[in-house]
Amino acid sequence: MEAPSSSDQYRSSSSSAGSPSAAAAAGRRYYFPRPGRPISFEDSPDWGDDITAAGPQSHTLTSASLASSAYPSPSPSLAEPPAPTFRERKVAGATLVWKELTVSVRDGGRRYCSGRAVRGSSGYALPGTLTVVMGPARSGKSTLLRAIAGRLRGAERMYGEVFVNGTKSPLPYGSYGYVDRDDVLIESLTVREMLYYSALLQLPDVFSSKKAAVDDAVAAMSLGDYADKLIGGHCFAKRLPTGERRRVSIARELVMRPHVLFIDEPLYHLDSVSALLLMVTLKKLASTGCTVIFTMYQSSTEVFGLFDRICLLSNGNTLFFGETLACLQHFSNAGFPCPIMQSPTDHFLRAINTDFDRIIAMCKNLQDDQGDFSSVSMDTAVAIRTLEATYKSSAESASVESMIAKLTEKEGPYLKAKGRASDAARVGILTWRSLIIMSRDWKCFWSRLVLYMLLALSIGTMFIDIGHSLSSVVVRVSAIFVFVSFVILLSVCGVSAHIDEIKIYSHEDANLHSGTSVFLLGHFLSSIPFLFLLSISSSLVFYFLIGLRNEFNFLMYFIITIFTCLLANEALMMILAYIWLETYKCTLTLICLYVIMMLVAGYFRIREAIPSAVWNYPLSYISLHTYAVQGLVENEYVGTSFAVGATRTIPGVQAVRGSYDISSSTGAKWVNLVVLLLMAVGYRVVLYILLRLDVRRHVRLGKVGMERRRGELDYWRDRYV
Repeated sequence: MEAPSSSDQYRSSSSSAGSPSAAAAAGRRYYFPRPGRPISFEDSPDWGDDITAAGPQSHTLTSASLASSAYPSPSPSLAEPPAPTFRERKVAGATLVWKELTVSVRDGGRRYCSGRAVRGSSGYALPGTLTVVMGPARSGKSTLLRAIAGRLRGAERMYGEVFVNGTKSPLPYGSYGYVDRDDVLIESLTVREMLYYSALLQLPDVFSSKKAAVDDAVAAMSLGDYADKLIGGHCFAKRLPTGERRRVSIARELVMRPHVLFIDEPLYHLDSVSALLLMVTLKKLASTGCTVIFTMYQSSTEVFGLFDRICLLSNGNTLFFGETLACLQHFSNAGFPCPIMQSPTDHFLRAINTDFDRIIAMCKNLQDDQGDFSSVSMDTAVAIRTLEATYKSSAESASVESMIAKLTEKEGPYLKAKGRASDAARVGILTWRSLIIMSRDWKCFWSRLVLYMLLALSIGTMFIDIGHSLSSVVVRVSAIFVFVSFVILLSVCGVSAHIDEIKIYSHEDANLHSGTSVFLLGHFLSSIPFLFLLSISSSLVFYFLIGLRNEFNFLMYFIITIFTCLLANEALMMILAYIWLETYKCTLTLICLYVIMMLVAGYFRIREAIPSAVWNYPLSYISLHTYAVQGLVENEYVGTSFAVGATRTIPGVQAVRGSYDISSSTGAKWVNLVVLLLMAVGYRVVLYILLRLDVRRHVRLGKVGMERRRGELDYWRDRYV
């Protein structure tokens, strides 16, 4: 095939362009190995003197032969790890086929725009192989991976067919594992504990098999040296390295012993050594029979040599699917051969990433030491069109269609859903796990206890010895208001912990390890001991330093009111943590809300005198401070009296009303307590609805849809204008 003129400019980007041998090598940029010899992209170009291009049959090799003869080995110490001390468990992998797969994303309206994220992609993944979906940013890699796994979001719609072992059916629970791009781990647990609790949530109630599954996962991901180390570290040890954290995320899905493993960007934020170690581990995992499919932006030459098949995407279009060696030949046939000193993935992305057009515009009038910047002057839109057209008319495309027809003409073994833990068991597991997290997280929990004790001591010593006379009423009400206000305000110390809980829930819910009701009930039960500890410790110090009513029932009401107020406040914090998922925004919003609640609580100005619009209705009625302070003041003064002169007394309610409005009814304080309890339940109901409807994801997908729509318009404009 005669290369277009644009590819001539692109060839000059080779790092060997300025070498003496550049002219001699210009006609042969890619070289096939001799039969039976593994290819290496650093080998001498003298290979190509007597090697001819392989025909279509060379691209239909089995995965076993490819693994033994077609792929380079990394350094010997990495490619051939020492023999494991455990017996590798073989896995019955599954054959996946996707045919004419198209995914559209709703962009905020009711209409679905067809062919927006992925357009007519076809391919397959076989047991015991590594299949990579590669492409630049916003090319549809993750969307295609989710579509194959059956994990599309609410605003995404799929057209086309996905076959599992020749059967058009979704992957059942337990037959596959899905690893997201971001590692969502519990910093306060060790690696083994993290995997064990994950196994408890996923597997039925057989503890011995769960321990064996955890041991197998630890061994499969080579985590033996880190199994008993805290993921987040502590004051005497560093946190787990990024590469090992990625391994833990993958091992968490391996406890189910899945047939298929999906990984979104396994090398995300990894250095070259960690990336190679992880990919060698995944290659070893695939050798046990597991089908591994993952996405990737780019990789080193050594990592690229470990892949079995590659699906190359750009703007949702499939530019190539097939063996990795055939992909290099495909680029060469299209007129864009890979330079001998350049990584294949760098070469692929340079040709199909439209972001390089901006570099062309920036460098158009500049010059470097070699002359000019013609090495980056190729139009990527031309390259994409050429590669797409070449692939559609190639023998490789016909070979893929033939293979898909062969894999789908006969149904294979049907994958059965695996059992899972009961809801009651999962509630107990989440409750116990949260208690362990709280006991170890000194930043968000034990520091909060210390702050509460310091607050109680500070306020108590500030208002100590105020007496019980009529003149002490205003001071005592002030002390109660200050204590309640700052107890609620200091709860912002736990914002980051709540955000982590929401992130962990989102991950576990997406993988069907948990559920909304299970999560909320487990979180509620685990928070009770800690909040009660905060309430009773700080309340006892404050209560006796101030000298409030010296009777047990009044003391218990005080403690229960503070405890119920904290319960309601925790639910409010969880709502804001879910909405923002950022510590700064959540903390700022909470402080603003607390200040408003303090203003309308009736202390600075009696509630009847507060302007009715907005401030009184509804803000004063949804303020935690209003009911907590009013109930505690009624607990202190209803039923008491103060002497005025020698013969007359006035009730305590009348003495308080000059500074705070309370009811004279003996049951009024219980009404305030019930209202706080209802607020604690009501906020959790609101949180349940938000989590159940997944409001945050729908809002995010609306924004993503608009961005994809703009990107699609830019793509078609570049293609036809």
